[in-house]
Amino acid sequence: MDDRYSRQKLFYPIGNTGQTRLLNKHVLIVGAGALGASNAESLVRAGIGKLTIIDRDYVEWSNLQRQQLYTEQDAKNRMPKAIAAKDRLTQMNSEVDIQAFVMDATSESLSPLLKGVDIAIDATDNFDIRMIMNDLMQKHQIPWIYGSCVGSTGMSYTIIPGETPCLHCLLHSVPMNGATCDTSGIISPAVQMVTAHQTVEALKLLVEDHSALRKGLLTFDVWNNQSYTMNVQRAKKADCPSCGHNPIHPYLQYDQQTKVSVLCGRDTVQIRPSKQALSLDDLEKKLSTFGEMKRNPYLLSLTYETYRIVFFQDGRAFVHGTNDIDQAKSIYYRLVG
Repeated sequence: MDDRYSRQKLFYPIGNTGQTRLLNKHVLIVGAGALGASNAESLVRAGIGKLTIIDRDYVEWSNLQRQQLYTEQDAKNRMPKAIAAKDRLTQMNSEVDIQAFVMDATSESLSPLLKGVDIAIDATDNFDIRMIMNDLMQKHQIPWIYGSCVGSTGMSYTIIPGETPCLHCLLHSVPMNGATCDTSGIISPAVQMVTAHQTVEALKLLVEDHSALRKGLLTFDVWNNQSYTMNVQRAKKADCPSCGHNPIHPYLQYDQQTKVSVLCGRDTVQIRPSKQALSLDDLEKKLSTFGEMKRNPYLLSLTYETYRIVFFQDGRAFVHGTNDIDQAKSIYYRLVG
């Protein structure tokens, strides 16, 4: 049988040595949506040794436009994305050890999965999980690659604990877009651009060619033909609570996490963000196209699909129409960002 990696080995920066390193490396991907599916496919085809993938959601029809691992049958069956991804990836390369977990990504659920992980890839859809990832990777000294996309725009940034500014450092100096795919849409090429940059950075780390790593934060808009790499080295802060000289990893602490609870007997989930959410005025403007809204001095009520979401002045939200915490969080992040 021909060597399936022969063309990759011909690429000098990888070669036989790099391929051997790939075969012995373990990658964690958090999220199996558009970014996760694309990154997973590229890395499995490249011949990594082990892949762990975690996702809390199932395949829906709206996913098929950009999430390349999934089929119409997956959407009909509402297959969990992690399971559908593992099935498809195993057909592509049965030599890779693929572990799939259908669960929410939290500090508690992610921590046991980090043993033996060489790098992690961010393929999530909200900053709650990203900030937890940031603190976990800093704590365990694991390189990870941030990625996000919405509309025709995207970002990618490689974070090396002890060397580069972490995501917490950047939040104070780099504008992070709060838009979501559900509020602003997304086109498939933007996804592929982000994952191309994430995957190539992953390969550099896995074959240990650190000198080739991109140093800055990449941003682009494929529709408007714009691309820019921002030098963020000055953003690194010695007193950063996540990566500074005396880190406390605040996003692993309970008071910094989004609190979610089911209200007894009401088919309702309460969501309390860790930080002050948008004002009711800002929410009214942002959500005006999503459904019927009602407003009084104390709260804003939105009818969205089959749900009613009530936002309070103190930042809390009730998601009426479900007692499924994961579903309620998904709806909340879809709307608020």
